[in-house]
Amino acid sequence: MSVDYHNIASLLFPEGLLDYFDVTFYEKLEEKESIVFHLSEKNIQPEEHIGKALISKGFKPPKAIEDFPLRGNTVSLIVKCRKWTIKETKEVVSRDWNLVAKGTRKTHEFASFLKEINR
Repeated sequence: MSVDYHNIASLLFPEGLLDYFDVTFYEKLEEKESIVFHLSEKNIQPEEHIGKALISKGFKPPKAIEDFPLRGNTVSLIVKCRKWTIKETKEVVSRDWNLVAKGTRKTHEFASFLKEINR
């Protein structure tokens, strides 16, 4: 029997988060009774820029977000959101998380998570 780690991980995070982010690594900080998950946005072209030639330009500075405790440990998500350059105009763009939250059927929990990213 093979284990589907993606499905197991999806139980730990806000619904839909793993559609847009990969868990790059995690660390258990025993002295702080804390678990820190590092997430990076997948290189998926934002819906508002479909059809444009985009060049990935890495990530914005990471943001730390507190999530629900897990087995007596505090949980932090360190989130790196991607940015792109529109090849034709050289404009730097990133995903508009407010539009994604409004335009999808994500839970309030996931929408709240996305609001934290935009702060």
